[in-house]
Amino acid sequence: MQLLKRLKGITFRTVLNKMKKFIFILILTILNSCTPKESQIEHNTSINIRGTWKMVYAETIENDSLRIKNLTKTTFIKIINNSHFAFFNQEFTGNENFYSGAGTYTLKETIYIETLNFTSVESIKNHQFPFKVTIKGDTLIQSGLEEIKAEGIKRKIVEKYIRIK
Repeated sequence: MQLLKRLKGITFRTVLNKMKKFIFILILTILNSCTPKESQIEHNTSINIRGTWKMVYAETIENDSLRIKNLTKTTFIKIINNSHFAFFNQEFTGNENFYSGAGTYTLKETIYIETLNFTSVESIKNHQFPFKVTIKGDTLIQSGLEEIKAEGIKRKIVEKYIRIK
C-alpha cells in the first residue's frame, strides 16, 4: 500500500529524467572503460610527453658526419597520446618530400621506445627505436641511436620539439 501511494506521486517526467541520467551515466561508464588507463599502459615516469609537438631542431650524426635538418621550408609535427605516436613532415609547398609514420610506444623513466608500425618503408616497419627523452619547460628533447643492421643504418639523433598549445 505504501509503495502504491509513492508511485502515484511520481510523474512520467520524473521517471524520464531519472532514466536520462541513468543512460548518461551508463554511456560515460562504457566510454571510460574503453579508454586505456595510465595503469594499463607501460608508463613508469613523471615525464608528460603526451601532446602535439613541433620540431624546432634536429641533428643526425652518421659516419662521423653531422647533418642539421633544414626546417625553413618544412613543418615536422609529432603527436603523442597515451599509447601511440604519429609524426609527419610536410613542405610548405608541394608534396614531393612528404613522409609520415606512426605506432606504439613505451616510456620507462626517461627511456622512450617507439615501435614504428605504420610507414611506407617496409624495411623499418615494426622496428623499435629507443631514445632518451627530457622535458625542459615546453621543450621535448629526444636523443638516441637509430640502428637497423639489415639496412646498414646507424646514426645518432638529437631532436628538439616545442609543445603546440
